[in-house]
Amino acid sequence: MRTLLVVDAANVVGSVPDGWWRDRRGAAERLRDGLVGYAQEGLPGHPGPLEVVLVVEGAARGVESVPGVRVESAPGSGDDRIAELAAGAGDRPCLVVTADRELRRRVAASGAECAGPRTVRPR
Repeated sequence: MRTLLVVDAANVVGSVPDGWWRDRRGAAERLRDGLVGYAQEGLPGHPGPLEVVLVVEGAARGVESVPGVRVESAPGSGDDRIAELAAGAGDRPCLVVTADRELRRRVAASGAECAGPRTVRPR
C-alpha cells in the first residue's frame, strides 16, 4: 500500500519567512512543485512511491494539481480537510506534514503519523 502524504500548505509555507505573504498562491505553487520528487522517491521511513496531496485554503485555493501531486482546495478550513483525508486513509499508512499542534492531535486520533514542515522543505 502506498503511503498517503498529506501536506498542510499554509503551515509549511508559513514556516519560512521568505515573503510568502505577498503571493500566497505563488508560494503554494512553489511548494507543490517541490513535492513532486517525493511522489517517487519517498521520505525517510516512507519509501516511494507515495500518494501526495497538498491541501490549500484561502488565497491559494484554485492551485492546480500536477503529475505526482494532487492539490485539494479546502472549501472551508484546511485543517478540517486534512483531518478528513487522514481519517479516510483507513489501514493505509498516512503521514501528515504540519506543525499545527491541534491538527497533529486530530490526525493522530485517526492513526496518522505526523512530521514537521522541514520534512518537505527544499533540499
